[in-house]
Amino acid sequence: MQKRDLSFWQMWNLSFGFFGVQIAYALQSANISRIFATLGADPHDLSFFWILPPLMGMIVQPLVGTWSDKTWCRWGRRKPYLYVGALVAVAVMAFLPNAGSLGLTVKMAMSFGLIMLMLLDTSINMAMQPFKMMVGDMVNERQKAKAYSIQSLLCNAGSLVGYLFPYIFTWIGISNVAPEGVIPDSVIYSFYVGAAILILCVLYTGATVKEMNPEEYAAFHNLKAKSEEDAEEQKTGLITLLIRAPKAFWQIGLVQFFSWVAFLYMWTYTNGGIAETIWHTTDVASAGYQAAGDWVGVLFAVQAVGSILWAMALPMFKNVKVGYAVSLVLGGIGFISTAFIHDQYLLFISYLLIGCGWAAMLAMPFALLTNALSGSSMGAYLGLFNCTICLPQIIAALLGGVILKMVGGEQIMMLVVAGVSLFLGAVAVYGITTKREN
Repeated sequence: MQKRDLSFWQMWNLSFGFFGVQIAYALQSANISRIFATLGADPHDLSFFWILPPLMGMIVQPLVGTWSDKTWCRWGRRKPYLYVGALVAVAVMAFLPNAGSLGLTVKMAMSFGLIMLMLLDTSINMAMQPFKMMVGDMVNERQKAKAYSIQSLLCNAGSLVGYLFPYIFTWIGISNVAPEGVIPDSVIYSFYVGAAILILCVLYTGATVKEMNPEEYAAFHNLKAKSEEDAEEQKTGLITLLIRAPKAFWQIGLVQFFSWVAFLYMWTYTNGGIAETIWHTTDVASAGYQAAGDWVGVLFAVQAVGSILWAMALPMFKNVKVGYAVSLVLGGIGFISTAFIHDQYLLFISYLLIGCGWAAMLAMPFALLTNALSGSSMGAYLGLFNCTICLPQIIAALLGGVILKMVGGEQIMMLVVAGVSLFLGAVAVYGITTKREN
């Protein structure tokens, strides 16, 4: 079968639902520390609340990848998992921000919030993974970088919207403060609206994308249908697939380790860090702390803008690894600069630079990896590769409180740690093998 080119709009439709999923993910990323701090969590314990999201991703995404590799039904191959994940995410987004409004004790409210967070991240992961897989399934090698760049653009656009929701709702007059232990209405309404957009975007992709049937898929990926070799490969376990993984899988995984450690600390400590350095408060019930929480959304939106702009510049690098490494170095500079800036608007420069690193993290790893894989186990490998996103975050979350003590208890210094981690990731880029293995 000739590996046809897809039009821009066909690639756009493949990933459009990612826009809605990323709104949900952005709301989670920008507000989880704020929500649990408001509920009463100690700053030294905040990173522990970030263990659940990557842990669920590490469990869910390999399973979704493996199961969907073997799923063929009237709704498609990957789309059934997309629908289930989106529906659960919508339900959970209605409950999570209300954890402090149910009349529960502090301990019970945080327990309820943790359960909702676990379900939210499970469902987001289930909805997110099919988009990556459908690009791997349906786009030829020559267009994959472009297709993942479109996905990166939609991802960042969704982030931009999700990050800004609390700030916008506060601006139009919705309350940004609440009684102690209660989440402000500006955050609650952000989750409600985000849930509505999520389901609409997913339904759009479902209606406009038709997945290949088994015969077309086998022809597109040059697979021998129903051969003994392929039948045996279908039975291959995840451990065996890891043993057989191409070198690029592990080499890109090392870069991913340093990259995701950095961003886990950004999501965990930006709120407390800028509350300390810009608003000069550590009181989570104060108007200053909640204003810092809104400003975190603005800064993360600036990061998304920087990521969109840098994603346009990345194709200009003739050497992919040079572009990847430069991006991570710029992101590292952005993180470290936050410790020396005491004006909320000057922080825009820092987060524009951080966006450069984020743009490369969204596009480069998957483009490099999918070109190193055959189609027969694409979903399983992409699911396993998600562990290179999740495991670093779990390790970083477990060590967060210890490292915070080592840097004097100042949350802004955790962003300096993040910058150093991105520098190490840039060094690791040069170890990636770009030649495809047999």
